[in-house]
Amino acid sequence: VRGLCPLKQIPRQKEDNTLIFEARFESGNLQKVVKVNEFEYQLTLRTDLYTSRHTQWYYFQVSNMQAGMPYRFTIVNFTNRNSLYKHGLRPLLYSEADAKKHKVGWRRTGNEIKYYKNNAGQGGRQYFSLTWTFQFPHDLDTCYFAHCYPYTYSNLQKYLVAISKDPVKSTFCKIHILCHSLAGNIVYVLTITNPPESGKGTKRKAVILTARVHPGETNSSWIMKGFLDYILGDSGTAQLLRDNFVFKVVPMLNPDGVIVGNHRCSLTGQDLNRTYRSNGKKCYPSIWYTRNMIKRVMGELDVFLYCDIHGHNGKKNVFMYGCERKQQAKAPYVHPRVFPLLLSKSCPDKFSFTDCRFRVRKSKEGTGRVVMWKMGINNSYTLEAS
Repeated sequence: VRGLCPLKQIPRQKEDNTLIFEARFESGNLQKVVKVNEFEYQLTLRTDLYTSRHTQWYYFQVSNMQAGMPYRFTIVNFTNRNSLYKHGLRPLLYSEADAKKHKVGWRRTGNEIKYYKNNAGQGGRQYFSLTWTFQFPHDLDTCYFAHCYPYTYSNLQKYLVAISKDPVKSTFCKIHILCHSLAGNIVYVLTITNPPESGKGTKRKAVILTARVHPGETNSSWIMKGFLDYILGDSGTAQLLRDNFVFKVVPMLNPDGVIVGNHRCSLTGQDLNRTYRSNGKKCYPSIWYTRNMIKRVMGELDVFLYCDIHGHNGKKNVFMYGCERKQQAKAPYVHPRVFPLLLSKSCPDKFSFTDCRFRVRKSKEGTGRVVMWKMGINNSYTLEAS
């Protein structure tokens, strides 16, 4: 389960210009491809394992291409009615040749992009197609396409190894095993705070951050990486934050789903962000242990803020979902709108306060945000980013 390298392909006959597709690698997702004509291909994505749903995340390798030719790809089994592909989102392309020669990484690509309802409904389900045209930059290159910038479980492990080997960062960032996933992968928890100075007994508040409960929302891992880069840095603000807070961070709640290239579910076929009320320690270990860890922290420290980081496929900008009582407390620091408002003031070009919502819907009762709020954390949020 820990991710395989792409298999070496059998060499093609000289005259055959058919593209070669591969997705049997870590976080890869592609089920089948049909060649429609010389430069047109119809692609079908794999559903989340043990479900018949959740086709959104794609990540696959292409080789044996001709440069400068107008290829068209059409993915035919999306299930979301609305998509940011209707509003300017473009697929991502990575060229190994460009990365080697010009240090160019992932980049947005595609023209004539359309997202539309198709006629391939099965069992009453409606499917949607994404189609785009593009040209490969090099002959016989190895390229990759993805829905969002990939961030794999291996990327996370490499990052954590670098922290543990850093003589400075490792003094205030402790990495522990929270639990093991169903497939035996480690779910990590980080504790970040400056060692207390002797004689100073100030009680610190706790901040709890989690990410990547939904595997296809790779943007949540990049936001988490940005936060960790910042809080582990040597700026005066980062020092001040580490002096005043204990940060508890679970950077990847669903490593199994990430590894196998799921979009939303774990290996039980469940959306883990609906299981925070469950006592299914065996079925949902990362959720059970995260909730228990938070209960333990609440017994020792005042938890100032809880935030679960996500990616959103339908709305633009960065925004938050919070939890609001009908009769909200008077004190401003426990009012759930204050923290998102501060974020919108500090980065108005990215964070949209008008997109924030504070209603607690019945369908969201099992989410981390609502369960932590009901446990007593007033500032309990989901952070969404497009």
